[in-house]
Amino acid sequence: MSSFVLIPGAGGAAWYWSHVVPLLQGAGHQAVAVDLPGDDESAGLAEYTSLVVEAIGEHHGVVLVAQSLGAFTAPLVCEKASVGELVLVNAMIPAPGETPGAWWDNTGWAEAQQSAAKAHGYSTGFDTDTYFLHDIPPEITAEGEAHQRPEANAVFESACTFTAWPGIPTRVLSGEGDRFFPLDFQRRVARERLGIEPDVVPGGHLLALANPEGVAEYLLRR
Repeated sequence: MSSFVLIPGAGGAAWYWSHVVPLLQGAGHQAVAVDLPGDDESAGLAEYTSLVVEAIGEHHGVVLVAQSLGAFTAPLVCEKASVGELVLVNAMIPAPGETPGAWWDNTGWAEAQQSAAKAHGYSTGFDTDTYFLHDIPPEITAEGEAHQRPEANAVFESACTFTAWPGIPTRVLSGEGDRFFPLDFQRRVARERLGIEPDVVPGGHLLALANPEGVAEYLLRR
C-alpha cells in the first residue's frame, strides 16, 4: 500500500483531485488531497508547505503529486517530510530561489503559449473555456464552480527557497493537449531544469479532471 499526497495548483482547491483520489483509494492505497488557502494574501509558499507537511504527518515514503503551481511547494515539502517519490503534473517547475511570478518570463512561457495557439488555431487571448475547460466534461465543470477561487499575489511573490532538487525518484507528467503549458514547452523546461523527459497522457491543463483514469493509472505505475 502506498500513501499519496496531492497538491493542487492555483486557487488551492483540493477538489481538483476529487476524481483521482477515489481511484487511488479503490486500488487499495491511501490518498489525500491538500486544500490550500489560495485566496489568502497572508499565505505564501512557506504556509503552503506547512499544510502539506502536516497532511503527510508520520507517513514515510509518500508519493507527493503536484499540479501546475503546486510544483513550487513540492521541493520545500521534500526538505521537511519523508517523500519517496515526486510526481509533477503540467508543472511550473521552479529553479532554486525563483518566485512563481518570475517563472513566466524566466521560462519563456508567453512566447511558447502564443506560438502554440497560432499553430493549432485557437485564440491567443486567454479565456478559461479555451485554455482550461476545453476538454472537461460539462458536468464536472458545473461541479467545480463552487470550488473556484482566485490565487492571491502573495504566492507569486514568494521565493522557493530550496538549493537543489531532492535526490529522490521524480517523474514529470504532461497533458498532450495542454494549451496553457503547451507540450513542447513542458518538455523543454523539464529537460532544462530536471534533466527529465516528461511522460505524456491525453488531456489538457486540468489533467486530473479531463483524464482522471489516465492520471490514476500513471500514478499507480511504479
